[in-house]
Amino acid sequence: MVAAPSNNLHLVGDEDSSKRRQILDGARKVFLDLGFDGASMGEIARAAGVSKGTLYVYFHDKERLFEAIVEQECQAQAEGIFDIDSDDHDVAAVLKRLGAAYVRFLCRPEKASPIRTVIAIADRMPDLGRRFYEAGPARGIAKLAAYLAAQVEAGVLVVEDCEIAAAQFMESCHATLFKPILFNFAPAPSSDRIERAVCIAVKTFMAAHRAPARS
Repeated sequence: MVAAPSNNLHLVGDEDSSKRRQILDGARKVFLDLGFDGASMGEIARAAGVSKGTLYVYFHDKERLFEAIVEQECQAQAEGIFDIDSDDHDVAAVLKRLGAAYVRFLCRPEKASPIRTVIAIADRMPDLGRRFYEAGPARGIAKLAAYLAAQVEAGVLVVEDCEIAAAQFMESCHATLFKPILFNFAPAPSSDRIERAVCIAVKTFMAAHRAPARS
């Protein structure tokens, strides 16, 4: 790694934030186009429209820059999809809304490339892979599991392991939909296809976990 040149430039306030966003936008395009190994700080500086000196003011090296982009992606995964009201006992309706929103988010065309890039670098930068998973799938599973546990407590559901049930429901929602995108096998699914897959997932879940009617 080339040592970062010394530079006494310091920006503050909106100018600083704007320049950082400019760099991150350029870097994201380069990383997605060329991959982590193919990207260089020079190429990133050109794509961002800044000098290499300015680039190094904000990011010491390519690894730190990639970490910042992953951090943005982690934040984007927490878009409120899994903010569920535990007092809402209409589980089927809640799961249908959540499942559809989750699959639409996951299957956006621009979401697959960052995930591919993180997977590709996870062996060498395992902490990034861990943080990405914790901020995304793990957080979603935990929030849904907490909702399911509340419904078990309320007598609405019977669930042996809420964490496993939450993970299985999420997987069943995007089964046949997301992996084809991830591997560039198929385009994003239509709204009708998403709705069909989620409805089947909800029916399967409710058949397995709905509490027996009280006599």
